Amino acid sequence: MSSSTISKLTSLERAIQCAALALDKKALDVKILDIQRISTIADYLVLATGLSDKQTQAIAESVRSGLKKLGKPLDIEGLKEGNWVVIDYGDVILHVFKEDQRRYYNLDELWSNAPPVEIPVEYQWETDRA
Repeated sequence: MSSSTISKLTSLERAIQCAALALDKKALDVKILDIQRISTIADYLVLATGLSDKQTQAIAESVRSGLKKLGKPLDIEGLKEGNWVVIDYGDVILHVFKEDQRRYYNLDELWSNAPPVEIPVEYQWETDRA
């Protein structure tokens, strides 16, 4: 990639990068949902789960630092606590939850009418996928 194209990610490319960086920190149940036809808040939601507050913080920090050269997020919430971290890039919103928070807020069900986006297999580490 030349330096002129580096900062010009499409929203789909940004969503896939968010997922890849989350998976690099062993995030669980990572999903990309295409919400552009059903919402104006963003084009894609990326959902991920960490097993502890430290892991959710590490996942969020990995995404933030990994995408730093491609633009700063509009907002980051919950990083200090690590229960539910939200990073808003405008076109993509990343949610990193601890397991109990993900079950409680159930964004998977809330956005169940959003079509999922396939995450390229080279980024996936969970081998027991059905």
